[in-house]
Amino acid sequence: MQQLTIFMDIESSRSYIDELYSSEAAKTQEALVTLKNSVIGSNRQKSSVIQQGIVPRLLQLMSDEEIDPNIRLEATITIGSLAKGTAENVNSLVEQGAALALVELLRTVPIGTKLIEAALCALRSIFLHPPAPITTLPADMMLLSRLTQIAREGTPTARACVVRILSIWCGGPLEQEALCAAGACGAAAALLSSRSTPPPARALPALDLLAAMCFENASVSHTAMNTKHGEKTIPELLTFLVSRDKPLPVALGAARCLTFIHRAGALPSDDNRVVFGALPCLARLCTKDMPEDIRATAAETLAYLAEVDTSLQRLAAISNHLMSSLAEIVNCPSAAAKQGAFKCFASLGANDEDIRKRIIETHGLMVHVVNGMNNPEPTVRLAAVRCLHSLSRSVQQLRTTFQDHAVWRPLMQLLNDSPGNELLTVGSSTLCNLLLEFSPAKEPMLDQGAVEMLCNLTKRPEAALRLNGIWALMNMAFQAEQKVKQRILCCLGTEQMFRLLGDSDTRVIMKTLGLLRNLLSTRQHIDAIMGEYSSQVMQAVIVVLEGSYPAEVKEQALCILGNIGDGEKAKDLIMANEDVLRKLVDYLAHPESKLQEAALFVAGNLVWRGEAGAAARQARLADLGVLRALKLLYARHDAKHLHDKVTTALAQFNEFT
Repeated sequence: MQQLTIFMDIESSRSYIDELYSSEAAKTQEALVTLKNSVIGSNRQKSSVIQQGIVPRLLQLMSDEEIDPNIRLEATITIGSLAKGTAENVNSLVEQGAALALVELLRTVPIGTKLIEAALCALRSIFLHPPAPITTLPADMMLLSRLTQIAREGTPTARACVVRILSIWCGGPLEQEALCAAGACGAAAALLSSRSTPPPARALPALDLLAAMCFENASVSHTAMNTKHGEKTIPELLTFLVSRDKPLPVALGAARCLTFIHRAGALPSDDNRVVFGALPCLARLCTKDMPEDIRATAAETLAYLAEVDTSLQRLAAISNHLMSSLAEIVNCPSAAAKQGAFKCFASLGANDEDIRKRIIETHGLMVHVVNGMNNPEPTVRLAAVRCLHSLSRSVQQLRTTFQDHAVWRPLMQLLNDSPGNELLTVGSSTLCNLLLEFSPAKEPMLDQGAVEMLCNLTKRPEAALRLNGIWALMNMAFQAEQKVKQRILCCLGTEQMFRLLGDSDTRVIMKTLGLLRNLLSTRQHIDAIMGEYSSQVMQAVIVVLEGSYPAEVKEQALCILGNIGDGEKAKDLIMANEDVLRKLVDYLAHPESKLQEAALFVAGNLVWRGEAGAAARQARLADLGVLRALKLLYARHDAKHLHDKVTTALAQFNEFT
């Protein structure tokens, strides 16, 4: 039936479509007007026209500088109408070169004409359909300068269109810098300047462009700080627009710009335009009287504003009943609202324990977080995990609230379902915190395959995932039962441990050594593990002690030796390795105090009297120079803080008492 309808449309329009190819200008123009009128408001007619292959003829008529300007205008308006159709319609136009042809038109058509306005309207319609064909607009300075000139001097419609196009096009540092050089900051300021409030149709595209240009770009943000229109700088114009009497979308857009300028480093966190401008405006826009879309964007923007600054987090937490507002936003049906609220909670609780406590005490929030991790929308799941990660920094809550709600269940489920890298990174970071003090959940997490999953993370190419994997394993091994430690060692494997000790990221090396320290704790466990893995563990320690590692890494290796030296049988493995014992003497005389102290820890455990074989170990260590090194360390003026520990070690030697 649909095919028959399209066929009838084609047949009924055949006569005027044929006239599009007429050599007579009047007939061509009349056909264009008829065609334009037929497609206005009808996606079916738009699709029919595109299917008939008329677009190339329209582009030819639009682009030909030799023909009647009115024909070019009608052809451009028709292309613009077709661009307001379905996504398939727009994709077809782009594939046939409509966006490129419109951009070329913008290079040559005089500013202020109806034709350039129609071309801008058509290109805006195409760009509003994601993904926008941004590659059709090159970072050409002459073209961009012309477009920013239109933004300053064109008709109101042309100005709004060009700024909207540029705001969509501006997707990274290259575009940001090019637009800044072409004078786009000045153009945006001109659109925001008015004796009264600029109309939203003019202000909103300018605010979006300014936000896109300043996002994470320090140099552009500093340029914006110093750009004036009349007597007012851009920050002054923005501060005027965040006040209560301004249209909500305009106030929100201005607050976003101030937020991005601050986060780019051009506006300090204690600046009045942040403290009394952007922040209270965003908190107000989160309240229940506001439309849901406004609340969602305001919450997400406020999350970004306060994300890294403790003073702003504390200020936001007491602003305009924000906690209650965010709790209500979580209940909103839209994914964007839930995402914004979870992100904001995550930012507020990033550093302050009191704020975390208030967030967790917010009625029903933990239930919402758990539900959020099960939400069908990936963006909501990610935001819920971010919120959980922030709250998991609280040791008190790890022992109480988190256990009550079994938050590890949905988290483990998420991490086992092959999530994207971002969710995997945040989720595994959260797991590190849960494992730190979350011993009641260790057993069920083991049953869910936590060890295997974390070991697999250590093999990932992304440093952040390798770090989280080995960090979580280190936490899991802390005060763990021997069977858990054996499972970690068996699953990780010594080959992978050696790879991690050669990692390009020092933090990964440190956590790998931290894992070894935790595995080699408590005498029974030390002897059991060294009985099975002694050669590999000793080799790992020697690799670090002999390698060109930072002092803090070598310190960890010495501490592992110290733990081994606390084993009943394991200490014999150190005593049997003369290379290690000679290195111990070297490190007792090392200029780095932390390495002296770590070596002292090893020596103290090896010479401890009252244990089987102590006298023989003391004699052997004295022969190799350990006793002499301890005496020299005791005499050093720069090691006075170690005197008590040195005295304790020396007191173990029979000849020193």
